[in-house]
Amino acid sequence: MDRLRAIDSFVRVVETGSFARAADRLDVSVSAVSRQVADLEAHLGSRLLNRSTRRLSLTETGRTFHERCVQLLADLEEAEREASEHLAVPRGTLRMTCSVAFGARHIAPAIADYSARYPQVHFDIDLSDRFVDLVDAGLDLAVRIGAVGSQSLIARRIGRSTLVCCASPAYLERVGVPASPDELPRHNCLVYAYGPREAWAFGSANGDIAEVRVAGNVLATNAEMLASLAVAGAGICYEPDFVVAPDIRAGRLVAILAQWRGPGVDIHAVYPSRRHLSAKVRSFVDYLAARFATRQEWQLDHAAQLESRRDRPPAQ
Repeated sequence: MDRLRAIDSFVRVVETGSFARAADRLDVSVSAVSRQVADLEAHLGSRLLNRSTRRLSLTETGRTFHERCVQLLADLEEAEREASEHLAVPRGTLRMTCSVAFGARHIAPAIADYSARYPQVHFDIDLSDRFVDLVDAGLDLAVRIGAVGSQSLIARRIGRSTLVCCASPAYLERVGVPASPDELPRHNCLVYAYGPREAWAFGSANGDIAEVRVAGNVLATNAEMLASLAVAGAGICYEPDFVVAPDIRAGRLVAILAQWRGPGVDIHAVYPSRRHLSAKVRSFVDYLAARFATRQEWQLDHAAQLESRRDRPPAQ
């Protein structure tokens, strides 16, 4: 137990950046916190903190050890809660990250429904299209489109998305409709910074593969902005169906290149590898998998895409 207290003191010192603030949070003396951290370093035979008169910083060993300690304390807290309640009732704060578009359009309503079932679970959500390291950021869960990331992560497939090439009717009337991917280089292509930036790949029904270099006047880190630009007639976008499906169904965008399909990508719920997964993470991942097993409303029926092209402007 003394070692556990020392680990807790070490984690609080790192969180607060100060022995004094850690002592205040733990309601013990500063000397007690300092002694516990020093004893922990002596036990490990390695320095965990660089100390100076101005600031504290983690050593390389300390950084790795801190990550494990944070997980250890979280698992212990969860285990104590489960043991005291005899049931793994989801509760506590679930910290997660997700892309902006998929999070706002599909994870948000899922959280609303889940929260009605489990009101004791609170959500701390980072919506970002950039790749976030779960361990470094102290997150429980990520919903990722495509690449999962580190092999140390556990991934559960919860859905699938397809890239769709599309433009507004006004743009196609003004510039013309590309009949094949080879014609894309003469168009203004709106490029997603976290996707295929310089070349877009397509596959045909007969197995042909086309990869063409594209360029345009906009490079953006947000897929919804590119879709909005396409709706406004600024150019052609190549975005996941969960971003552009509403605009295609409403006629604001037209899916093009009828004989060519964009690549499909899996959608995963991803979490750090743990021996004992917390009830809140386990239940929410189970809920997402069950919800999207029957309700992937972002998917476009290919026949519907062809229907959307019937009234498109003729090729120039």
